[in-house]
Amino acid sequence: MLGSTHGTLTTDFRARVVACGEEPYAIVHSMAAAAAEGDLDVSGRPLHAPVPDLDRFFRPESVAVIGASDTEGRPNTGITRQLIAWAERVGARLHPVHPTRESVFGRPCSPSVADLPERVDLAVLLVGDPLPLIEELAQAKVKFAVAFASGFAETGEEGAAAQARLAAAVERSGLRLLGPNTNLNAFEKFRDDLDGPAIALITQSGHQGRPVYTLQELGVRLSHWAPTGNEADLETADFISYFSQRPEVGAIACYVEGLKEGRSFLLAADRAARAGVPVVAVKVGRTETGARMAASHTGKLTGADQVVDAAMRQFGVIRVDGLDELQDTAALLARARKPVADGVVVYSISGGTGAHFSDLATGAGLPLPTLSEEKQRELHEWIPGYLNVANPVDNGGHPVGDWRGRKIIDAILADPAVGVLICPITGPFPPMSDRLAQDLVDAAETTDKLVCVVWGSPVGTEAAYRTTLLGSSRVATFRTFGNCITAVKAYLDHHRFAASYRSPFDEAPRTPSPSFRKAQALMRPGHQLSEHAAKQLLRAYGIRVPREQLVTSAAASVRAAGLVGYPVVMKASGARLAHKTELGLVKVGLTSASQVRDAYRELTDIARYEGVELDGVLVCQMVERGVEMMVGVTHDALFGPTVTVGLGGVLVEVLHDAAVRVPPFGEDQARSMLGELRGRALLEGVRGGPPVDVDALVEVVLRVQRMALELSDDLAELDINPLMVLGRGQGAVALDALAVCR
Repeated sequence: MLGSTHGTLTTDFRARVVACGEEPYAIVHSMAAAAAEGDLDVSGRPLHAPVPDLDRFFRPESVAVIGASDTEGRPNTGITRQLIAWAERVGARLHPVHPTRESVFGRPCSPSVADLPERVDLAVLLVGDPLPLIEELAQAKVKFAVAFASGFAETGEEGAAAQARLAAAVERSGLRLLGPNTNLNAFEKFRDDLDGPAIALITQSGHQGRPVYTLQELGVRLSHWAPTGNEADLETADFISYFSQRPEVGAIACYVEGLKEGRSFLLAADRAARAGVPVVAVKVGRTETGARMAASHTGKLTGADQVVDAAMRQFGVIRVDGLDELQDTAALLARARKPVADGVVVYSISGGTGAHFSDLATGAGLPLPTLSEEKQRELHEWIPGYLNVANPVDNGGHPVGDWRGRKIIDAILADPAVGVLICPITGPFPPMSDRLAQDLVDAAETTDKLVCVVWGSPVGTEAAYRTTLLGSSRVATFRTFGNCITAVKAYLDHHRFAASYRSPFDEAPRTPSPSFRKAQALMRPGHQLSEHAAKQLLRAYGIRVPREQLVTSAAASVRAAGLVGYPVVMKASGARLAHKTELGLVKVGLTSASQVRDAYRELTDIARYEGVELDGVLVCQMVERGVEMMVGVTHDALFGPTVTVGLGGVLVEVLHDAAVRVPPFGEDQARSMLGELRGRALLEGVRGGPPVDVDALVEVVLRVQRMALELSDDLAELDINPLMVLGRGQGAVALDALAVCR
């Protein structure tokens, strides 16, 4: 069965380098080593994910159950019984711990961890408050602990404070903690009779992992389940890093309610991408508005979930919406071989079914190439000539009932342009559907190409489905069109991504550029810069701005206009000005000294009336005939600095057409951002207009990214709008800029 039915170390990273006794504590690449080797980026953040050595968590040699019980009717009794069974399965010695019991289920019981006959790898805490035990566990050199207790951050401010105290104690102790508010999912029984690559499962809500766990009953292997709970210590990122290095893991499936720390998640996703291990995730929170007070368009455009979505896409994490999609996509990615071609062919016994599926697949972005004339002639040897075989292929029904059915399937799979064959069977129609299912299974065994079947019957008890399709390790079986399309697109996208992936962390700047020192001198902590100062900041990073002069008198404005060259634009410049146009503080297309003199007086009069303090008036070169874009920086609570690009001018407020990335990223991602814009056709030239200098726009995005990285501690927001992108080969000019210092 291949498918299914359905500068300095931060405190967070410092916690991972504490040593416990004589053994380095569970870190392959520690943050201390990263610092010593200069393995930090220009902002002092690590460039590689630590990999916790979780072998002794999932396969301990010895386990202590603190609070163990054998009194019937008590919750701890059921948990103790389950842990005893689990320990026997994994070959661990289990030691009950309870201050008032001499034995539990016939096993000698120790009053405390200190009294145990041996040092244990894992302590399971069946107590209401785990905090008092942490120091005792550290002294006993326990490696891992699990805290089931609830009543922490999930309950509000008081619980969050209690969790913070627990996390601090764990950090001091050196042990690694799973939980609190976790469950027994890590100690489930996994089938050991299934072959092939496995799914490793990570969930913050145990119940939400049940559908993936149940895939074992359909022949899909699971190797691990990490229920991370509140993540006071061990988090989703730790398990992604660990699972991506396990040879038996073919894919990682995640249910994520909230990320503990954005950087650690990206580093873990990067490690998985380097290893070629796909990560499929349900991340709740798509409806979160991410609303915040922001002076810039950038801050208003970039919501929290948009950043999460972009960050996942950057590092190849496949985001799905439903648990059924999580099941099917993870199962396919774990078990299917690499595609030999991208082409998808839809094959059905009904023209309506083929057309319906093809419409949905094409709309989702799956490539459905037209089969060659030669291939169509070959197919028409077995399919009546009046039926369409260009793709989708309609056999009319009858050929699947005899020897012709297998010939058709083999002929399609033999086409070098075809990498995936999808056969939607909307319902059982024996014996026709039974013969078709068997032919597909038999053909799948003889090809290195992916064969998918959508079994549309809601019953699911048919022999063709339960025995033939689910009994195959080579056919990916789905129950809905949508899940099949989602999974196949993810499969093709993942392998395309993996084939060209280059870690952006390898090329991230380690040392500040000369621009950084110039820029730091311009920053005013806690203040918004004037347009003039913001443009000086851009100049420091090599971003082109118009010729302009800052003046403080009408006479000086006339002299400046002569030097800049008519026509000119005049703007009020002040540290508190965010949107000048709305206040009438911009004058465009001035062509004479008298217009300039009058404009100066009008601008200063308006500013005085509005109570706006100015540092002067800018007399600027007027730049026309380009496409107005916006490039900006804002700070995300999880990921830190983010870079946004979109349509500029008034369109930014009307269309909200923008793409976002989390630094570091390379030129390929910068160009990908432009490809995501709905208005990208404007860059290529519309209505006879010439194409613009996309290379210059990409260069500005990359320079802004460098600024975001180097000034991450100093720059809260940056908004270049409009950035006028000129004709091809003519560059791009930042006509206006707003910068807010932290």
